[in-house]
Amino acid sequence: MQTYAIRSNALILDRSMNREYVLTIHDLPPEEKPREKLLSQGPESLTMHELLSVVLLTGTTREDVVEMSNRIMREYGEKSILAERNPQRLKDSLDIPLGKACQIVAAGELGRRYYDKNQSGFTTIRTAQDVYEYLQDMRNLSKEHLRGLYLNSHNRIIRDEVISIGTINTSIIHPREVFRIALESNAAAVILAHNHPSGEVTPSKEDVDITEQLIQAGKILGIHVLDHVIITKDTCTSVCAHY
Repeated sequence: MQTYAIRSNALILDRSMNREYVLTIHDLPPEEKPREKLLSQGPESLTMHELLSVVLLTGTTREDVVEMSNRIMREYGEKSILAERNPQRLKDSLDIPLGKACQIVAAGELGRRYYDKNQSGFTTIRTAQDVYEYLQDMRNLSKEHLRGLYLNSHNRIIRDEVISIGTINTSIIHPREVFRIALESNAAAVILAHNHPSGEVTPSKEDVDITEQLIQAGKILGIHVLDHVIITKDTCTSVCAHY
């Protein structure tokens, strides 16, 4: 398997979403409601969607807070939601009120700042399999997400960013967004990853072409594009390995 080395010096996606019944807060016994469970059992007993329910506090006229939290985690993914920095994009992608989107972004930023101050080392990425393991939350997403893993010169992740989210059918890579984030973060390199909800792991011609364009653009900027990894539920592949 190829190992990434940092030397000194728009995609189309597809799948239909199956709807399923989600418990509402009224279906839950009192002791299983998120706030009550937090008070009686402590925060470590809550799942991610339950913690999000506590952060959001209330739902909307269309869906209660438990329904909303389940849908957000299902459609956006745990790591993606915590990495999101743009409330407007979150609002548009998930069709939630802007105030709710701001609450989510603020909660993610609180955790990120604490982590940055207290974490002595960051996750190291050296192979496509490392990317697949790190981005486990992307395996079952119903929409295509494009993620950027921005690395320092020691192959450690210094920023994990959701670059774009497609509809059920399409997602487009914008090179300016890829490198804007890299420059803001003083990254030495970037690894791109996007999921194929259809389960098809073979890169398309568009995948290969845009990856090559990004690699060439990165050379001009002095930022290495180490790989572009396609993720499905059961496996992954490196676009660069298909050159």
